[in-house]
This record gives sequence, structure tokens and C-alpha cells, in this order.
Amino acid sequence: MDASTAYRHCESVVRSQARNFSYGIRLLPPPKRRALSAVYAFARRIDDIGDDHGAPVADRLAKLAGERARLADPGAHPSDPVLVALADAARRHSVPLDAFGELIDGCEADVRGEAYDTFDDLLWYCRCVAGSVGRLSLGVFGTADPATAVPRADALGVALQLTNILRDVREDGANGRVYLPAKDLARFGCTLRRDEAGRTTDDPDRLTGLIRFEADRAGRWYADGLKLLPMLDRRSAACAGAMAGIYLHLLRRITADPLTALETRTSLPAWEKATVSAMAMAGIHR
Repeated sequence: MDASTAYRHCESVVRSQARNFSYGIRLLPPPKRRALSAVYAFARRIDDIGDDHGAPVADRLAKLAGERARLADPGAHPSDPVLVALADAARRHSVPLDAFGELIDGCEADVRGEAYDTFDDLLWYCRCVAGSVGRLSLGVFGTADPATAVPRADALGVALQLTNILRDVREDGANGRVYLPAKDLARFGCTLRRDEAGRTTDDPDRLTGLIRFEADRAGRWYADGLKLLPMLDRRSAACAGAMAGIYLHLLRRITADPLTALETRTSLPAWEKATVSAMAMAGIHR
């Protein structure tokens, strides 16, 4: 399979399965857009294996191990469009493919149903599943000062993952997963349990305090991560700024009404995502 065909496949995956990120990726010039699409297409493959709750744990872990093995030489799989594109992207850009190993580590933790006692425990997970993607993206963007830029890309990934966790509390709970640290739940006297009718059993004021506490923490990670943008070229900064901006708007919506966010999956309308993207392209990040 030729690289052009492989890249077209990856771009279709991004458009259909990573819609929030697609708003940012489309702001890149074609070579970087194709490369980042390959990165996200492989990341989506890993996520989909981890999220396949109907499959046995052993099967999912075996699939993740198989992808880890294939990643060691992505160019050795000429019939796999994602790996063909990823191998080509790694040849053209400084993509740290070993970071995918961390993503797989985090997905394995999901499959095993690991819980997190402290924020430091959760931070390990966030860095695996999202900080890794931030560092992979930075490999495509490029920077003159990687020693400074890499931690900032990692922080931006952590911020986005913390937002994901707050957005998906109800959905994750239905799948038997609680990501918020146990010590934070205890601090606010919350359990996130629901009764037979699906109503939360926690005190509303305590829940509101918990969610806003976690949102404030995520906001501090955004503050660090957004320092990456001035280190990137204009189009790369627009891409990262659009991605971060969409999730930051989600976080603000969750903070404004935590109880509603716990009952429905918070999302932004397409026009608002487009507005954030346009502002990012104009160099406005807020």
C-alpha cells in the first residue's frame, strides 16, 4: 500500500472518530496534517481496544500486546494503512514512537480496571494515555527547544485527560470505572454511587465541591500546557490551541454547572468548536 492511500485512510479515521481533535488537525499544512492523522489513527486503535467492554479482559490484553509488538517495526506491515502511514510519518518527523508504549500501558490499566488512590496515581495514568499523545504531537509540530517544550506538551495532554474524566463521570460509572482519586472522594464525602433509578446518592453540595476542585486542578495544568503554544510555528500553535480551546470550553461548562455535567455528557455544538478553531488560527487563545 502506498503512503498516500494510507494517509487518506488515517484522515478519514480522524474525521469520523476524533471529531474534537479534527478541528485542530485541519489547521495544519498538509504534510503535518497527514502525519498527525497517522498518530491519532493509531492512538484511536489502541483506545478502541481498551474501550471494548464486551470483549474478555484476556482478549483485549492480547490485542494490546499485539499492537505493541507491531509498533516495534511499523514499516513491516504493508497491508495495514495506519502502520504504513505511521512509519512514513516517523521517517519525515521526529515522532517519538516509544510514547505509544506508554499509551498502551495506560490502556492496559483500563482493561485491568485499576483505580487510583491519590492524584499522583491518576497523574501516572493521564501521562500515559494523554501526555504521551501530547509528546507524539509535538514530534510532528517540531520545536527548537524540546527540553522545555516536551514537559509543556505533556502538561497539555494531562489537562485534556482530566477534562475527559470530568466529562465522562457518568458514562465511566456505568462501565464500573471511577477515575477520580479515592482520597479526593473521601475528602468531599462522595462515592459517585447511584440508586436503582440512576440518581446520584451523594449530597449535591459535596458533589459540586468535588467537581469544581477537580476542574480547578485541570485548569492549572492548562495554564502550564498552554505555555507550549509560543514555542510552535503559527499553524502548529493554531492546531494545539484549537484542541486545547475546545476542551477548555468544555471544562468551563462543567465548572459552571457540575450537577448537570454529572447527569449528561457535556459537549459543545459544532459552531462553538468552529469558533474556537477560527480564534486559534487568528492567534487568539482563551
